[in-house]
Amino acid sequence: MFNALLISSLYVLDQDKALDFYVGKLGLEVNTDQDLGFMRWLTVNVPGDTRQVLLERPGAPGLDEKTAEQARELVTKGGTGGHLFFTTDDCWKTYKELRAKGVEFTEEPTERPYGIDCGLRDPFGNHIRFSQPLPVSAPVASTTKANR
Repeated sequence: MFNALLISSLYVLDQDKALDFYVGKLGLEVNTDQDLGFMRWLTVNVPGDTRQVLLERPGAPGLDEKTAEQARELVTKGGTGGHLFFTTDDCWKTYKELRAKGVEFTEEPTERPYGIDCGLRDPFGNHIRFSQPLPVSAPVASTTKANR
């Protein structure tokens, strides 16, 4: 069957503005930025990680213009289901660094049963969270994976 997840897609309304946010503020790196003629293929990733996020503008070839317009409206309302969840070694430090870069948060770092996490939105309304997970003992992790 499958070996790995390679690319996830996230709708953005302006790919240059998305680059500024995801690379300039969040610290991701550009993996691919290519004009395919019918669309711009723009992917970013966490440095050192092979998984990519496609920063896709709603439109052709996947959507007709009427549907694309509806998708753009939903993006601005945070209603397209665009979610990213990152991990960090120090949630408070990352939070402070991002705030200093002008990132606006929807939730400050909060202690939860699984660790410390917080929330923000990108300039288009997509939800982003990052967490400093608590260490999980090996038996619990094995049991959790076995139950999936």
